[in-house]
Amino acid sequence: MTLSALLLMQEAASGGFANDLVFRFNEGGPYMWPVLITLIIGLAIAFERILSLNRADINAPKFMARVKEALDNGGVSAAEDVCANTRGPVASVVQAGLTRFDEGMDAVEKAVVSYGSIEMSFLERGLVWLSLGISLAPMFGFLGTVVGMVEAFDAIEQAGDISPSLVANGIKIALLTTVFGLIAAIILQVFYNYCVSKIDRITADMEEASVELIDSLAMMSVGRPALSGRTRATLPDPKRELGTGDDLTQTDLS
Repeated sequence: MTLSALLLMQEAASGGFANDLVFRFNEGGPYMWPVLITLIIGLAIAFERILSLNRADINAPKFMARVKEALDNGGVSAAEDVCANTRGPVASVVQAGLTRFDEGMDAVEKAVVSYGSIEMSFLERGLVWLSLGISLAPMFGFLGTVVGMVEAFDAIEQAGDISPSLVANGIKIALLTTVFGLIAAIILQVFYNYCVSKIDRITADMEEASVELIDSLAMMSVGRPALSGRTRATLPDPKRELGTGDDLTQTDLS
């Protein structure tokens, strides 16, 4: 079989699937439209969130290495310039801590925690509507199925006879809305899980960067250089709760 023949068969198969999909959609009745609208709105929200999260994601270890280098060479102002020229919530949280360094380590910790919460709200923006779409799509499908079943039994009552073909056709049309509703919910659920996993990764980067920043500033406050990556590995797990500046200093000095 030649390549051209294979391409023609593939094109015919794809065209047949599209035509069958449109036929099934029209066969499902008016309740297919709420499912379709929910899917379109959900996909629009998902694509917007994915683009925003991809822009917010950076190479956090490389960024923190630049911040530490700037702290060693140019001080806090140089590190702030690095943050100002870097996009994303990780840089924003680090910059918030740097701007409060003159007020003490307690102020730095409060700043990174507060700004971290704010950045989290921005990252999760729109996900509640995506989650709503995941719930509404199958509900609209079930509603269409119930209405279709009622109409099927009305047709049986008017016919005065339980015809197998009449019952089967009515039930088939009623179940189409459920099928399309479940398909829409599955598609939106995949995008929702991807967005949540992306947010979890960015959140972990923010937490680790916050701990590294506090450790580095604590070293500066006692006249020692910012922590290198090798020294950082000897410290506690970066995902621990943020302690006070005094605790961090004592940990490093022990």
